[in-house]
Amino acid sequence: MASHKELPRTAQIHLVSSHQEVYEPCDDSFALVDALLADRNNLLEHHPTLCMEIGCGSGYVITSLALILGQEVCGINYIATDINPHAVRVTHETLEAHGVGAELIVTDIASGLEDRLAGLVDVMVVNPPYVPTPEDEVGVEGITSSWAGGENGRSVINKILPVADRLLSEKGWLYMVTLTENNPSEICHQMRKKGYASKIVVQRSTEEESLHIIKFWRDFDTEANETDQSASGFIGLLTQIPLLSYWRGTNSDNNKC
Repeated sequence: MASHKELPRTAQIHLVSSHQEVYEPCDDSFALVDALLADRNNLLEHHPTLCMEIGCGSGYVITSLALILGQEVCGINYIATDINPHAVRVTHETLEAHGVGAELIVTDIASGLEDRLAGLVDVMVVNPPYVPTPEDEVGVEGITSSWAGGENGRSVINKILPVADRLLSEKGWLYMVTLTENNPSEICHQMRKKGYASKIVVQRSTEEESLHIIKFWRDFDTEANETDQSASGFIGLLTQIPLLSYWRGTNSDNNKC
């Protein structure tokens, strides 16, 4: 195994395994990893002990997270889940090709793991099925489950949020991909009622969609009954930090799908 100085900082596309029924890394995957890179110094200072990905797909994101943290933070455990057994196998191959490892489990979101992991996850990353589709496409076998999000693309997201709330530690951070059609401001408000602050780490527009990578963390000064966060409030999030905005035309060759 290569030393940590020789490890790439993110997963290399040519080493990412594939299967016809597994979602390959694309703009949303790259945006999520770019958000982790942008927040790398904070992640290192965060000293996570358990990192988790829900919906690991090809393994590009969980592998990149392990490489981003590298050996600079000792004693980190990684766990990843996917409802698609082909995705779990492909993720295993991707991790192995990069010399990193994780516990991999075939399950729907975190079914069967909630008692074991309750309050233990310090970093959670999620690229959920966010594309608006008919409800009967949600959770079907194969690759469709990786993008089919039901009405407004929120069916699976709405199932993930309470699971994340239960699994995240007191210092836990959640990084989630959202689409404009998902109504990100309402997602932020929903999480705010649970006591989470939020900010956009990366905003990315392509020819097909507008993505926001939102980071959530527990804010113990937040009252559950605070005023509703309106759409203008969500726009206010855009000004809290410098945005990393990319158009497909300016992406590197590595970021094409």
